[in-house]
Amino acid sequence: MFKAPKSKYLVPYDGSFRVADAPTDPGKGKWRSKRRLQKALKKLDRLQKALYADDRHAVLLIFQAMDAAGKDSTIRAVMEGINPAGCQVFSFRKPTSRDLDHDFLWRTSCSLPERGRIGIFNRSHYEEVLVVRVHPEILRAQKLPDPINLDTIWGERFESIEALEKHLARNGTMIVKFWLHVSKEEQKARFLSRLDVPEKQWKFNAMDVRERGFWDAYMAAYEDALNATSRPWAPWYAIPADSKPYARACVAEIIVDALGSVGLEYPQPSADDRATFDAAREELTESKGS
Repeated sequence: MFKAPKSKYLVPYDGSFRVADAPTDPGKGKWRSKRRLQKALKKLDRLQKALYADDRHAVLLIFQAMDAAGKDSTIRAVMEGINPAGCQVFSFRKPTSRDLDHDFLWRTSCSLPERGRIGIFNRSHYEEVLVVRVHPEILRAQKLPDPINLDTIWGERFESIEALEKHLARNGTMIVKFWLHVSKEEQKARFLSRLDVPEKQWKFNAMDVRERGFWDAYMAAYEDALNATSRPWAPWYAIPADSKPYARACVAEIIVDALGSVGLEYPQPSADDRATFDAAREELTESKGS
């Protein structure tokens, strides 16, 4: 298993994380963010090529956040310059009827990255212990076989998630999870920007505004989910997201540190490979023309 990168934003594994103590604004530290991001992207480009060639590990990056926290733009900025052949992004919205005919982990499991590739989940199976927890009436559509006990179902789902992620980690998938922690005030400003700027109006959804009324319930759900599932093999990072450039730099640096911890190597040719290379070189050298 890989070694979780050290960061002041790492959610501890002992259940002590508190949303109220987690910053949303880094303060003065945000001014160097663009330079930090560009430096990290150069390293990420090299590491992604090695990951693809090494073909022993997969990388799963999970992004969760309140609406307007900047998930899309962070994913776009951090993956800029990455070879598209080695990266895939999946966005998970309302489950389809087919999804609902399976357990709650099925649809994300179908989209897990292959070895050598980076898979990105924009929202994920964690919606089932976040949105569904805030709106438990959603459970009625999930065709669960037994009477639903709201006192136990979330703990049971945390156990299922932890077991799946541990299984994936044991088999070579590096899992890094990011909660982009935006303040309620900054979210309001970004919603107003969507209304005022024509190029952003397509992003506006009146439902997002109504969900602000459940802010405290969401914060409680995030606190429980992060405490229950931040583990050394699948750590959570609570990233301050009121400054998008700062959040992007932090995310990129954590990914770089994670990839750098597993000892990625380009495959070394065997003796037979080298003999084949020599024969090919000789043939190419002796051939006429181009």
